[in-house]
Formats: sequence, C-alpha cells, structure tokens
Amino acid sequence: MDICGIKCINETKVKETLNFLPANEDITRMADIFKALSDPSRLKIVLALLTREHCVCDIAAICCQTDSAISHQLRILRTLKIVKTRRAGKIIYYSIDDDHVIALINMSLHHVRH
Repeated sequence: MDICGIKCINETKVKETLNFLPANEDITRMADIFKALSDPSRLKIVLALLTREHCVCDIAAICCQTDSAISHQLRILRTLKIVKTRRAGKIIYYSIDDDHVIALINMSLHHVRH
C-alpha cells in the first residue's frame, strides 16, 4: 500500500480542488441518484424505459414483479426525478425524465461492456 511518508499538503492544489467540488447538498443529491440506481429492480425499470414509455402493468410484466412492487420502486425514481409520468385517461405512463439520465445509464452500460 502506498502511504505518504511525509505530511505535506499542497495548499494550492487543495484550494483548486475544493473550488471545483460541488456543494455538499449537490453531492448528497448525486449520491441519492446512485443509491437509487444501485438497486437491480430499479435499474431494470430504468433500462426498460430507455426505449419507450410504459404503464405499471407493462413494467411489472417486463420485470416479473407485482404491480405494487413496481409502483413502490417508481415512486422512489419519480421523487429523484429519474422518471416522469404522463396521464392518458386512467392510465399513467412512465418514461425517463430527461436526456441526462439516459446518458448516465448508457455510459455505465458502455463501461461494463468495455
């Protein structure tokens, strides 16, 4: 293991890095997104929504879970603005909230396949 033998802080580099870091609130919100996507069930839902919107029943069939379990996961994803809804009569359709989420998922998929 590499261990720094001398306590020598480069104050300039530390200040530059601290100025680059997002606010603690933003870091916490980012971590919440990664936590949500770290659950295989939620990640599968997001992957299912990459190509098109689906209702809860469709997502439940795709993920082999109950409507209730999917609704619970979708509530978490909606709270974090990972997915959004569209109502058509009595049916609510879910889709990816924006292109940032799509890019994040596609980059991580590309990374694991690389």
